[in-house]
Amino acid sequence: MAASLDRGQAHNPTSGEYYGERLDVARVLVDELVAQAPPVPGSLSAMDGEWELVLSTVKHGIFRSSPFFLAVQEAFGSRESSDLFFKLHELQVMSWGISKVGRVAQYINSTEGKLYSEFDTSLLSMTTIPIVGFWKLLPTFGGCVVTASDVELVGDRLAMEVQYTEAREVPGLTSLPSLIGQRVPVNQIWQQLPWNSGKKPTCGVTLKYLDQDMRIVADDDGEYFVYVRPVDPRGLI
Repeated sequence: MAASLDRGQAHNPTSGEYYGERLDVARVLVDELVAQAPPVPGSLSAMDGEWELVLSTVKHGIFRSSPFFLAVQEAFGSRESSDLFFKLHELQVMSWGISKVGRVAQYINSTEGKLYSEFDTSLLSMTTIPIVGFWKLLPTFGGCVVTASDVELVGDRLAMEVQYTEAREVPGLTSLPSLIGQRVPVNQIWQQLPWNSGKKPTCGVTLKYLDQDMRIVADDDGEYFVYVRPVDPRGLI
């Protein structure tokens, strides 16, 4: 179901209700799995290591798994307001196929108390004029956006505070040198914005299921993010 739904983003209520029934079925399957969940671990170390996102039930973009956007969601307070923001954001960055989200992953380091969220994005992947010509007019470029957050396990909740974001290279994808390695101090800037009233960029998700290979969390609206341990393609050759 995750593959047929392209991790959930194949169903997009902004463009139409097609595949909505498939996503509903996927949600039921996740509910059934959560109902069989083993006890929540008592330590963050049980989640150490890398996880890749394979399914999300959230609307308007799988990028919303990032703690940065989860903090935006928490700052808005109401689901209606945050959904409108994410819909407008999606329309701005995804229109005409300008931007495409690739691999989405997280890395948890309990020793540091850090969660590193990353998603690959490519820009201008398809730029041509049909019929007139079939060569690319503009090069494809992009990179990996990394968000670093402090994290701790409080009961069944992963509580996070965003610290910074930065851009990294993706092998095989042309990057903008001026952006690579640039670190944005989100925590500091966030507190200075007048509408945040000095509040820090905090957020959290509830741990619903965890075993050796799969981790399922839910945001404050009850939407699921399903992660699995990544498969190293080099080990399959």
